[in-house]
Parts: sequence; C-alpha cells; structure tokens
Amino acid sequence: MARLSAARYGKDNVRVYKVHKDEKTGQQSVTEMTVCCLLEGEIDTSYTQADNSVIVATDSIKNTIYIKAKEHPVNPPELYASILGQHFLDKYAHISAAHIDVTVHRWTRMVIDGQPHPHSFLRDGQETRNVEATVTRDGITIKSGIVGLQVLKSTGSAFHGFVRDEFTTLKETWDRILSTDVDAGWTWKKFANVAAVQDGVERFDAAWEAARNITLKTFAEDESASVQNTMYKMCEQILDAVPETEKTNYSLPNKHYFEVDLSWYKGLQNTGKDAEVYAPQSGPNGLIKCEVSRS
Repeated sequence: MARLSAARYGKDNVRVYKVHKDEKTGQQSVTEMTVCCLLEGEIDTSYTQADNSVIVATDSIKNTIYIKAKEHPVNPPELYASILGQHFLDKYAHISAAHIDVTVHRWTRMVIDGQPHPHSFLRDGQETRNVEATVTRDGITIKSGIVGLQVLKSTGSAFHGFVRDEFTTLKETWDRILSTDVDAGWTWKKFANVAAVQDGVERFDAAWEAARNITLKTFAEDESASVQNTMYKMCEQILDAVPETEKTNYSLPNKHYFEVDLSWYKGLQNTGKDAEVYAPQSGPNGLIKCEVSRS
C-alpha cells in the first residue's frame, strides 16, 4: 500500500517591490524581493481524496505576501519572513508550518556629482541577501545568507601537497588566481515567536554586514593554502562575531583561470612567472562546501 509521507505546497517566485518615502527629507528607499511561501499541515486529504476544502489557494498566498508587505516592514527580511509565516498559523488552525524563503535583490543608491541621489538606484551585481524561515507552533528557525557574491584575487593563493597517484595530472602551484561565487549562510538559535525576532531586530542587519565584511577581508588577506582552509577561517570568525548563531556554512565553486601557453608564437613566454594572459573556464569547476557548528 502507498501512503503520503510528506507534503507541502504554496506560491513561488512572487516578486515584490516596496518603496519607503521620507516626507521630511524627500529621500526614498527601495527593496525588491522574490518570495516563496510553502505550507504544511493537515492537508493530506487534498492529495489522497481530492478534498480541496483544506487548501488555502496559492493565489490567496500570493495576495497575503503583498498585503503583509504593505502592513509591515520588509526590512530586515528575517522579520518580514517571520511575520508572514506566523500569519498562516494564526489564520488557519490546520496549518502547522510555514516555510518562507526571501531573496532580496541588490539596489544601490546612485551618487551623482558626489551626492547620494534621493530616488535613483543601480544594480551593481547579482549578489542577493537570502533568508529561509520556518515558522511552526514550537517556534521560528531562521537561516540568513549571502548568495552570488563574486570575488577574485590575482595572487595570494596556492595549492600543493594534495594526493598524487595514477589519476593525478594537476600540477602543484604556489601562486594562482582564486575566484569564486560566495554562497554563505548562518543559522540562528531558535526564536520562541515573532516578538522574540522583533526584540533586538537590529541583530540581523549587523550580522549580514559582519558576515559580508569577514568574507571579503579573509578572502583578500588570507594567504590561502586551499579553499577548504580559507572558508573554515571565515566560518570561525562569523561564529565569533555573531554569538546568537548556532552554525555557519559556505559553498564555494573554484572558478578556474588557466594560463595560455603562447610559446608556439615566436617563443612568447606566458607561463609561470611570465603569465599575464589567462583563459577563464566555465566548467568543470571544483565545488567546496563546509558547515561549522559551535562545540
């Protein structure tokens, strides 16, 4: 016999833009998000018996996302996700969990003639600020993160001493280009309710700033023996900087840049210490992940 062992449903890819207008200064601030909201609960019969009476329509979920964005702050996204998720538990007794994912897209205020422009912005990269919140009747779990922060350094990275056997063709190097798209996350200690999230809400922006700065500073300054060792150092520092977190994680693709041997053309030297021209590789690439928890 078959049984339904897990189920959730909802609305994905809901695009939300909100503008805050300061009437006193005339300055406006903008936030653009993509929201996913999935619900769990006593919904099995909608799958097994075609009983739609337990379904909150995904169109209603979409409408709620917009309404809560109007009624409440959308910054920080951790608070908005918690408020949105809690609404579904308060409104519908048969819903036991709301999974809210928020992706905040980057809009940076323009500087015109040396002055911040009051209402004009530019997208200066594909980096996003991400939040995953799960709201249940036992509390709220939140994971914050950075996705798509593209970084590169032209020296200060090595890789040698690795396993060499009959499968190995990679040469050891004491100086290489290091580039990656940072995917970093930090998981908070569980919150009892929305009020607990709201109390000291400034923690979320401060943690995001700290994690981003740690990532950039460590990437730039570390004489990297490997991606593995550099990312571990980042994790340790985030746990130190944000004491309310339980664990942190990184996923870093190693985006390769290969020297181009030009010696066939008039003996032109472009390898080793003479390397200046490289061929960026789209794939395959290394992919290195880790999660670091408190002892």
